[in-house]
Amino acid sequence: MSYPEIRPRRLRRTAAVRRLVSETRVDPAELVVPMFVKEGLTEPRQIASLPGVLQHSRDSLRKAAAEAVQAGVGGIMLFGVPASRDERGSGGVDPAGILNVAIRDVVAEVGDATVVMSDLCLDEFTSHGHCGLLTGEGAVDNDATLAAYAEMAVAQADAGVGMVGPSGMMDGQVGVVRRALDTAGHTDVAVLAYAAKYASAFYGPFRDAVESALDGDRRTYQQDPANLRESLREVALDVAEGADLVMVKPALPYLDVVAAVRAAVDVPVAAYQVSGEYAMVEAAAAKGWIDRERVMLETLTSIRRAGAQIILTYWAVEAATLLDRRY
Repeated sequence: MSYPEIRPRRLRRTAAVRRLVSETRVDPAELVVPMFVKEGLTEPRQIASLPGVLQHSRDSLRKAAAEAVQAGVGGIMLFGVPASRDERGSGGVDPAGILNVAIRDVVAEVGDATVVMSDLCLDEFTSHGHCGLLTGEGAVDNDATLAAYAEMAVAQADAGVGMVGPSGMMDGQVGVVRRALDTAGHTDVAVLAYAAKYASAFYGPFRDAVESALDGDRRTYQQDPANLRESLREVALDVAEGADLVMVKPALPYLDVVAAVRAAVDVPVAAYQVSGEYAMVEAAAAKGWIDRERVMLETLTSIRRAGAQIILTYWAVEAATLLDRRY
């Protein structure tokens, strides 16, 4: 057959037809919303470089968690912003530390209605801002950091978290965290491994959100943006160590990595649409240069199409209410 018998446009004619034949769908249950809670706040505080995203007080966090559940999102990823930091990031393992307190608050508020997740990393709690403990020469000490991660994982599990997200890119972190959880009796707590986390320039607004003290960069442990095969090796190691899910971070600049990881593993694959991705869209939309809602949903669809079953995004709650309008 040839023109005019072959007319692919027939399947684009109406919203109903487009919806019927759509190859890729994003469901609210596949979205995870990151949330920040700052120690000592009595009212939520706007993050200047992340329009619409807040540093929460404990009270506002509970309310926001309930709203996320009402919207139908699949999970909440919690990040803590402590009032004080030290070289060892001791606030991360302290049961009274802000992140562990926030886990208990959110679990008490929403129970099992969504998956309560927590960032398992020291960077928010260290005075130097690195994701691990430092040697006397100032390098990140991989194996000493693993011991701290094990303790932190147990503290978060004791607080009631359902899933931990080791994000520091230390060698062996997943295996150490899995053994620590199992030894402590937390065999049901899942591990979402930040398996392919790149040393990206897209993290800037996030560092505002957690008030990062980092001086320098993390290129000695996060991945080189030029490398794909290295990601597949990292992912394979994490799966072998017991990761229940694996994640690629950032998302949009690394859709090829998402697709390659999806093809390589049989565990669920997540991708994190990071702060810089979000902030760029918000900034362009504020100038009137793009259609904010359409771009929001288009980016999420592209991440899902690449193979990410789960998407961490600051738009999760809003996007959940917009998905039916995509067509």
